[in-house]
Amino acid sequence: MFAKYIMLAACALPLACAPAPQSAGDFAQPEFGPAQLLDQCEGRDGWSDPAPPARLFANIYIVGTCGIVALLIATAEGHILIDGATEEAAASIAANIEALGFPLPDIRYIVTSHEHLDHVGGVAQLQQLSGAELIARQEARAVLEGGPPDPSDPQADHLPAFPAARVDRIIADGDTITLGPVTLTMHATPGHSPGSTSWSWRSCEGEQCRTIVYADSISSVSATGYRFSGHPDYVAAFRATFDKIAALDCDLLITPHPRASNLFERLAGEAPLADPQGCAAYAATGRQRLDSRLAEEAAAESE
Repeated sequence: MFAKYIMLAACALPLACAPAPQSAGDFAQPEFGPAQLLDQCEGRDGWSDPAPPARLFANIYIVGTCGIVALLIATAEGHILIDGATEEAAASIAANIEALGFPLPDIRYIVTSHEHLDHVGGVAQLQQLSGAELIARQEARAVLEGGPPDPSDPQADHLPAFPAARVDRIIADGDTITLGPVTLTMHATPGHSPGSTSWSWRSCEGEQCRTIVYADSISSVSATGYRFSGHPDYVAAFRATFDKIAALDCDLLITPHPRASNLFERLAGEAPLADPQGCAAYAATGRQRLDSRLAEEAAAESE
């Protein structure tokens, strides 16, 4: 039942990427190019600001808002949704998916980046609309299911609640999710939150295949009064996350906040969309900001 919607497939291995019999133009209508998205989001980056859908590459679609990325990975066996933005944005995400021609019940799996309301507030509603299976790390489960913020989260004291979803499957670091020819690998990348999660997979457009990395947020922000220097084990895990992201095979970087990876500028052609050094540069920026934060805390203590 899905075949009529999909003209190109994603692949788990480069050798699996045989030339597709259809062109990219058959796979996505011209109105789902980035031009409309860029135009509508000009000067707007609110978490819930509606945005039209856009095809990013091959079978990967941006279906989120102007300020928050949500991705649909489409396959002939069903689809995978990454993140659900805010509760207020869930309806526009659902409308975007349907506008692309994909019925919501064809979404098989929902996975997430981190357990903060700007990225997962809409997951419960999208899960209800689609019937999809929600897959997450154990560290994110309690919060996704309506529990209070993890007390080890640097932002715990400032995190609002969001609608409870139902976690159907727990996944561990290095585990994979396969749907048709698509295999997602989960990477535990704690730091921005205890349950922070990144994802990688390969997608192909004809003979061109790319390794995609949806790298979670790595900004060292916190609630007032929190000191990273007071939590050395958490800082060590954060530093390990930078190393892990930098080492990933990474042709095309996507981040939950488009600004964090200049995604819209890259879609506009102001910089290359694909960059094999994108993940390493992203990790280096996160490391530098954490180092600066620790230096500020040390300076404050010495005053």
